[in-house]
Amino acid sequence: MAAPLAQASAGAPLALLSPTGLWLLALLGPLVLLYILKIKRSRRRVPSTWLWAAAQRDLMARAPFRRLLAQLPLILQALALALLALALARPASRGRELTGDHVAIILDASASMSAAARGPSGEATTRIELAKQLARDLLSGLAPGSDALILEAGRDARLVAALDRDLVRLKAALDPVAARDVEGDLGAAVALAVDRLRQLGGARRIVVITDGNLARPGALRGVSLPLDVITVGDPIDNAAIVRVDVRSGSAGSASGEPAEASEEVQAFLVVANFGAQPRDVYVTMRQDSALDVLGSRRVLVKPGERLPVVLTFRPSPGDYRKGLVFELSPRDAMPLDDVAYGRVPAGDKLPVFLASGGAGRGDPGTGAQPGAGAQPGTGAQPGAASGGAAWLERALASDPMTSVTSGGLADLLGAPGLDPDTFVVIDGACPPDPPGGDLLIVNPPPGRCFGTVVGQALERPTLTSWDTADPRLRFLTLDGVHLRAASSLTPEAAAQALIRAQEGTIATDISTSSRTGTLLGFDVGESDWPLKASFVLFVRNLLEQARAHRAHGITGPARTGEPLRVSVPATAQDLQAIGPAGERLDVAQRAGVAVVAETPRAGLYRLAWQGPQAGSAVVPANLTSVAESDLTPRPVVAEGGGGVAVSSAAGEPDAHTEWTWLVALAALAFVVVDVWYFTRVPRPLRGGGSPAG
Repeated sequence: MAAPLAQASAGAPLALLSPTGLWLLALLGPLVLLYILKIKRSRRRVPSTWLWAAAQRDLMARAPFRRLLAQLPLILQALALALLALALARPASRGRELTGDHVAIILDASASMSAAARGPSGEATTRIELAKQLARDLLSGLAPGSDALILEAGRDARLVAALDRDLVRLKAALDPVAARDVEGDLGAAVALAVDRLRQLGGARRIVVITDGNLARPGALRGVSLPLDVITVGDPIDNAAIVRVDVRSGSAGSASGEPAEASEEVQAFLVVANFGAQPRDVYVTMRQDSALDVLGSRRVLVKPGERLPVVLTFRPSPGDYRKGLVFELSPRDAMPLDDVAYGRVPAGDKLPVFLASGGAGRGDPGTGAQPGAGAQPGTGAQPGAASGGAAWLERALASDPMTSVTSGGLADLLGAPGLDPDTFVVIDGACPPDPPGGDLLIVNPPPGRCFGTVVGQALERPTLTSWDTADPRLRFLTLDGVHLRAASSLTPEAAAQALIRAQEGTIATDISTSSRTGTLLGFDVGESDWPLKASFVLFVRNLLEQARAHRAHGITGPARTGEPLRVSVPATAQDLQAIGPAGERLDVAQRAGVAVVAETPRAGLYRLAWQGPQAGSAVVPANLTSVAESDLTPRPVVAEGGGGVAVSSAAGEPDAHTEWTWLVALAALAFVVVDVWYFTRVPRPLRGGGSPAG
């Protein structure tokens, strides 16, 4: 085991930080000498020597010194001199003594450190403030000549102060440290501290100040240097929103009643009680920047229970894509997890635009009519756009939760105010940057199309395999499907092939980082596929995927501490990102995806952009962490080859305190009294006489 971090100085409550200041005590000798030396007196003629007998005897003595008498000025001056010497020695009481030549102090800055706590005097504070004060006390207890560095452990490790011996600078670096709305990872900070200290000589030590509510319990295992873990904060009860999901549905579907025609926003939440007593709370839903409550429920959450809660409201068109705020009331010791955020889905019906780009390989106007593809080898030339478009429109319109618009390619490219989440289907063309969301391109002309090379025509290709693991081809089979003609496709990577024939690939994945894209190298009207159930399933899979992307509008999780990825048009310009508190954030844009590198706070993040498809987006980021919200006591598991000591800050002795200023003030007081004594006006004797002197 490592040596205890804090050592009480019971036998020596006062320590001298600079004993060299005691040299001033040597001046006590000359001071006493001045008081025992005989005073050389001047001769004066007086009427009688009777009143001056004592002075006459002193004058007749041959010794140069006189007997030392206790005089008030001597006592005052000696005390002032002794106190001044003590002040220069910097006296201090040491309650904690931090051993080690090089020390790394790690502060846990995870969300649980924002919980309320009580200070040493009973004052209201937070766990992170207790940790910062403890770190200051530990810095004051550093041995002379030792240095320290400070690290902050949030989602990632951050260097607060580099290795330094200046205690003033180190303590000042602690001031801006605050708890973040993220799951903490002490392991990354400990690894960074070990890396910084490993190359140094002398005694090395790592001190971790945490509340013990670790999201990753194994973060403190396997540490090669001596490790001290000090816990702050007392166990407290807490209730939290640990899950939130907002969807668009029909009225009555959430409760199991017969669905009505009206659209309804349904918010699904999970409220957890981590305390020992039941919690009676109100769960409310409102729009961001609004005071009106859209939905509310009063629930009783039992100890240890995770209770599902459903809140609903019927939106108006102006509510789409607006931010939502969910709250628990009354608030508890950790207000952070009493609030969660969501976004109103963009309507219950998915907008679909079917654009016909004219003829592909065949002649214009020679495409087969619906049903002509049932007998391969009859009808139009391969690649005609019109026959496949009719079958596609029929399959798209069969989904009651879609709103299909048909038109030419020019109508699509020039459509003002096209919904950015529109599912776009293009038959017979491949424009470079079509607007909208997810994309399906059917029977494109020869050339390059989103990285895939559309090559030579294949006559009557025989299907051999398809990627059943891909979500677009799930629950379906292409057995028995016959094609009259298709184009040979050469994707950039073999993994992009979706449907293969003996003659080559005929369907590929052309997805980008901002949208999912599918390329079919044949006209569905020149096949018998539309007459099979697998065709409808294929279209439904594409629609469900587009609907899911529309509901979220992001790629990847929207959790605090993780990068935020938001789909934006490829033509977006002047992209700006605003955080929950209105702060401007750094944002990078590439290939239709905007990336905010860090989301340290829970709330609503807003992005806006200019360009041909100017727009904006609201993206919620939530903590929703059981590990951070559970504030009940948990043992800290720490193991290391350098030795581990785990203690509580409540059991530590008082902190280091310097008394220099107080001792110097006392010395000044004795000097003032001495000056007053010498400059005072003597009180006259009774009868008008004066004292003999």
